[in-house]
Amino acid sequence: MAKKPVTSRSGRFFKLAGMTASVAGQYAGQRARKLFGQEADEAARSENYSRMADQIVDTLGELKGAVMKVGQIASQTQDFLPKEFSDALQKLQKEAPPMPFDVIAAQVESELGKPISELFEYLQETPYAAASIGQVHRARLHSGDDVIVKIQYPGVDESCDSDLKQLRMALRLGGLLKMPKEHVDQLFAEIRVRLKEELDYENEAHNLDAFQVFHEKDEWIKIPRVIRSHSSRRILTMDLLEGDHISAITPEKYNQDTINLIGHRIFTMMADQLFRFQCIHGDPHAGNFAYRPDGTIILYDFGCVKKLKPEIVEAYRNALVSALDEDYAALDRHLIDLGARVESQPAVDEAYYAMWRDILVKPFNSDTPYDFAESSIHKDVAAKTTTVFKYLDYFKPPVESIFIDRMIAGHYWMMKRLGVQAAFREELEGYLSQSNH
Repeated sequence: MAKKPVTSRSGRFFKLAGMTASVAGQYAGQRARKLFGQEADEAARSENYSRMADQIVDTLGELKGAVMKVGQIASQTQDFLPKEFSDALQKLQKEAPPMPFDVIAAQVESELGKPISELFEYLQETPYAAASIGQVHRARLHSGDDVIVKIQYPGVDESCDSDLKQLRMALRLGGLLKMPKEHVDQLFAEIRVRLKEELDYENEAHNLDAFQVFHEKDEWIKIPRVIRSHSSRRILTMDLLEGDHISAITPEKYNQDTINLIGHRIFTMMADQLFRFQCIHGDPHAGNFAYRPDGTIILYDFGCVKKLKPEIVEAYRNALVSALDEDYAALDRHLIDLGARVESQPAVDEAYYAMWRDILVKPFNSDTPYDFAESSIHKDVAAKTTTVFKYLDYFKPPVESIFIDRMIAGHYWMMKRLGVQAAFREELEGYLSQSNH
């Protein structure tokens, strides 16, 4: 039998507090054993971490909301949690278990002020998709138009702040945050701002309109239209735009040329948003994109959108130019401008930059198509993460650009899963040569 969802603020608080106490207790036990000379070996420590991680993931998955969303972000930010946690948190990227339909129906009627039968010809009970802060149901309006309705889980927005505090405390008391306090403060402050925006569906409706205008000349990009009469702060109704999920892209429907075309279009869309629109779709996981055999890309979910400061875009552009040119002194300066490098520390060894540059620029290194299906960039990055500790005091999470990194990482995984074969050097140089000024 499905568990009754925890929607009250006090219920969520006690659930998270219990998780925090358990994780803190396990960590204290680990520390005590170390104190008495019973140092756990690597395998035992890893097993302890895995046990704590599974408990946190189970709790976050059940509670959904802000904490689950942070878990999803954390799974993509490998550098601030132990590997066992990043791996366990990947589970939160999968579809969340749905909320019972009676909870969902009550939320729709409460928000829109009318019975379901007056609002829709039908609202399907089985969710179209379930995510961290809400779920999506297919429906039909009385006009005959097919739509999808995004419904926010009850209690999620009111408990956002206390959820974040509890999660942060669990990570801290479990000895899991590998960053100085001020950097953790900045990171959680940025996540909180993005979450508050994401919990406001009226804000998402505005984002959908803005991105439709920005991409209006790109006939190969489709973005859903908002049905304002059936939308509110916690309900978002949009026209139904269907395409193939990435898992349904098979050689029978999509030949290699079409996949390569989609790859080029993904790159163009990403670079246009970053360098021209200076506003990016900040949640680029597979569930937020669909495709059609003619090369069309459909974008969903505009709750997490990051408007970028022009000086951040310029610093990012300059850092890329200097990395491609192997001018590491300039790269060091531009990373300071970007807020990624601590200015008071001495210059970083050029060999360190060269090592990362050689790993990360592989898709842009030549005019020969790069085979993303065979790419091992993520493995090469993972193999070098221990080198980060040598320069831990030199770098900090670049709060302003963390969502750019998240966007690029998300698109890398999509290119890999699609099996794109493409050369992007010339296209990238085209964007880098256009200064903001």
